[in-house]
Amino acid sequence: MRTPAKVRVGEVPDTRVVGPVSQTEIVRFAGAGGDFNPLHHDPEFVATSGFPGVIAMGQMQAGILAGWVSDTFGVEHVRSFGVRFVAPVFLGDTLTVGGTVATITETDGQSLATVDLVASGVKGPVVTGSATVVVTAD
Repeated sequence: MRTPAKVRVGEVPDTRVVGPVSQTEIVRFAGAGGDFNPLHHDPEFVATSGFPGVIAMGQMQAGILAGWVSDTFGVEHVRSFGVRFVAPVFLGDTLTVGGTVATITETDGQSLATVDLVASGVKGPVVTGSATVVVTAD
């Protein structure tokens, strides 16, 4: 088991840049998750939807953000994870994912940090959320 990350309130661990989002990535995620909504793969259908182009499914961005949390803090230290979808992600978008340590509390002999999460594109946040992770307070 990895040692919990040593952090302090206000700390912003290294972010991760992902993208540009490709049609291949969207189709692969659709296959893995079973989301075959034509908004994610059919440009002719999308043209009738009001969106300017194919969009990635929100769970894909949530998964990218979850990967950042587990890589940064260790999957064995993640106690909770939740997200809110804010804006669509289109083909070609590049995302920056990361978070800020908002609080650290002591519970049952463990230091638990609440991390405010965000995945952002060039126009701003596309997914926000929070995670609770076991840490070592700095």
